[in-house]
Amino acid sequence: MDVNMWDSSPSKHSPPFFASNTAALLNQLYVPNLALPGGIGKKTPLEHAVDGNNLPALRYLLDHGADLNQEEDDGDTVLHHAARKGRCEIVKLLLARGADVNGSSEHGTPLHLAAVKGHESTVEVLLEHHADVNKVVTSNLVTPLKAALLSASTPCVKLLVQAGADVNDVSNSLARAASEGLTECVKCLLEAGADPNRPDECGRFPIELAAVYGTREDVELLYPVTSPIPTVADWSIDGIINHAKLERMQLQDEDVLNTRKSDLKRKGDEAFEKQDYTSASEFYTQALKVDPSDGKMLASRSRCWLQLGDGQKALEDATRCKRRCPEWAEARLRRGQALMLLKDYEKACEELSGGVELDPENDEMDKLFWEAMELKKK
Repeated sequence: MDVNMWDSSPSKHSPPFFASNTAALLNQLYVPNLALPGGIGKKTPLEHAVDGNNLPALRYLLDHGADLNQEEDDGDTVLHHAARKGRCEIVKLLLARGADVNGSSEHGTPLHLAAVKGHESTVEVLLEHHADVNKVVTSNLVTPLKAALLSASTPCVKLLVQAGADVNDVSNSLARAASEGLTECVKCLLEAGADPNRPDECGRFPIELAAVYGTREDVELLYPVTSPIPTVADWSIDGIINHAKLERMQLQDEDVLNTRKSDLKRKGDEAFEKQDYTSASEFYTQALKVDPSDGKMLASRSRCWLQLGDGQKALEDATRCKRRCPEWAEARLRRGQALMLLKDYEKACEELSGGVELDPENDEMDKLFWEAMELKKK
């Protein structure tokens, strides 16, 4: 019997599907060794056993050669499936049989999937088996910590922080917690060293997000550790809340929005020309609050981080810029520069090579590409 046989369609199950509900029936069946292609809605017998939380059937399938590392079209394995379902005992069995705890798919690792569903016990098991607590899903820059915040799971957040999750990760977990009013998570992240003065990708600081979307308690927690924001005239708890609400109302007026964005960009450009990169980054941050979709503003702020020697922040902004402007050569230049600063010369070469293809006349990019090539050889 081919215990790895796929369903032929979402509604037409393979014989092992029906058998996956009982080990005795599996023992009676013989199916020719035919592996049908996978696809949306199609599952292997192992996955059906996971769906039914049938540990004996799953054990039987594994004992008779079922491939626990068989991947679906999106890269998911049966361990991803079990983690998503929160099947804790099944996850333990799969790991004991050699499943890859850090296997990546389009949706991330099993830890991402357990965290985003808020399955505390499953997260704990995966961490005990050395799951990578800081793995980033490259398509959306989500870490397991960000995934846990998406499910508003304070227990999962605490487990991940205790296991060494980077509380200043690319996802800016503190900003997320503040925007969702997750007070206990805000406390946990601050205690673990999260930076309250780091804006999200739209340029909003955690305290501003808490003032608009969170709770007064969150603002009170963030207030003593947040540096005054230049655009907030009354730096007090009530002043911050009132400013944030007024600002949100103003952003609904298109004329006000365009005028403010233009003014902030001009001030940022002037500060950059004066080599006041910190002030320039603050102006660009405020401009991004007005228009979070402005990829070129992200490139400008990335350039500030480069001048300030912060390669990680430069890379984050450049990555978001590239997502918004995939055919813009400067986005690749900024990513290449950030990767060079982080001494990741191999990825820098890849990024700059793509940039040169988009803009063959860009001498700065061409020169940096060859510099990266030389450093890569060392």
